[in-house]
Amino acid sequence: MLIAAFPAGPLAANCYVVAAATGAECVIIDPGQGAAEGMEKLLAEHDLTPAAVLLTHGHFDHVWSAAQVSEAHGVPSYLHPGDRALLTDPAAGLDPGLAAQLSGLLGDEPMREPAEVLEAADGAVLALAGLEFAVDHAPGHTPGSVAYALPAGEEHPEVLFTGDLLFAGSIGRTDFPGGDHPTILRSLERVCLRRSDDTTVLPGHGPQTTIGRERATNPFLRGITES
Repeated sequence: MLIAAFPAGPLAANCYVVAAATGAECVIIDPGQGAAEGMEKLLAEHDLTPAAVLLTHGHFDHVWSAAQVSEAHGVPSYLHPGDRALLTDPAAGLDPGLAAQLSGLLGDEPMREPAEVLEAADGAVLALAGLEFAVDHAPGHTPGSVAYALPAGEEHPEVLFTGDLLFAGSIGRTDFPGGDHPTILRSLERVCLRRSDDTTVLPGHGPQTTIGRERATNPFLRGITES
């Protein structure tokens, strides 16, 4: 399996390109602000053809380039319906300060949905690019946050793309509109902490980690792991 990544935009949101092998179809996860150019370089480097875009949640730093990428390659974007409104009204998911900054970035051009938006429903298994992505609804950071899981294989453990649910040493913030701290703790317990310690965590920001490392060292998980 091939997983390549790079941070995009001023908030350094991780954009992932995932494929079964070089020269195959691929899935693009969270193409954020300015991600299209870096993504195209990865596609050319590994001879990949996009099959779909997967969005972990609707915040602008994760979906900024979704319409551009989806339409350039004629592929659908998947998003939980709880966050769909953020595709065209990104300021609704931000505090007033960030919303004002976003308005300055956008100017007079509104954000728009990709031409085809499909539902990333809780419990669904999306068969894409020769891979199977299991969808876990994980609200708390946003109402429509999800994690995407790839099952373990002969040469790799399970891989979990957590978006802004779980980071190395931290968890997603819950002070934005639609955020809720007790809800994200329940999502972390159900979606993350019930998995095996060797599960690879590929978060929406920062370096990769494992469930075992976060279970043992992440201070935000201490109350969950001790209960």
